[in-house]
Amino acid sequence: MIITTPDPAAAAGYVADLYREDLETDGFVFSHTRAMAVNPEALHAFETLIHAIVPSIGIRTYELATLAAAAAIGSPHCLLAHGRKALRAEAVDETQLANIVTGADDETLSAADHAVLDFARRLSTDPGDMTDADAQALRDAGFDDRQIVDITLAAAARNYFSRALQALAVPVEDGLAGLDLEGRAHGLRAVLVGDEQLAGLDIRQTQLDKGAFRHAVGLGEDIHRRGYVGGISLQCAHGRNSKQDRQ
Repeated sequence: MIITTPDPAAAAGYVADLYREDLETDGFVFSHTRAMAVNPEALHAFETLIHAIVPSIGIRTYELATLAAAAAIGSPHCLLAHGRKALRAEAVDETQLANIVTGADDETLSAADHAVLDFARRLSTDPGDMTDADAQALRDAGFDDRQIVDITLAAAARNYFSRALQALAVPVEDGLAGLDLEGRAHGLRAVLVGDEQLAGLDIRQTQLDKGAFRHAVGLGEDIHRRGYVGGISLQCAHGRNSKQDRQ
């Protein structure tokens, strides 16, 4: 990454808030936060868009569309951030997350879940060939017009953010150095690693040490006391803008 990002020691106002929220949540400032902080007004606009999308579809559907899009694009930045968020919100479990990222079949996901995943993947890889049949699959799964639009916006927003990070060659945190997204044969591997002890994990395995895994992705005893993910309350869909929405 050749761009010069705001220095955490000199950050003020909104940028200082962005940095502080990263530090409080994960213990360091993400590279993608620093890159996007170069234009904080654009980042704030992105947060506003996400807040307009989530209320109609809910956290779980938003994360499904986001994860599927990020995996299809091959974005380790967004898989790291949203894999952690989805687990923290208990939107998916560890095995479901692995299957979403690798594209493996998962019978525990509903037909509606699969419709969202398929739509987000297609939008992220072959949008020019999409037709009404793609949107109809969402409608057949039970989604109304507003929800179909918002699922589309969720996946499209992930393409915007992920591709911007890739184009700027924003580095991925060291814990992701072993990630193999090219063939997706190993799926996540280090995507959710916050601890070197799991750096070589092949997350395709269904038998995981869930205690160690939760520790590695930053889930502590306070998970059930967290009432929000993505800056949006799990009890109320209208939360404040926060770092959680930025990635």
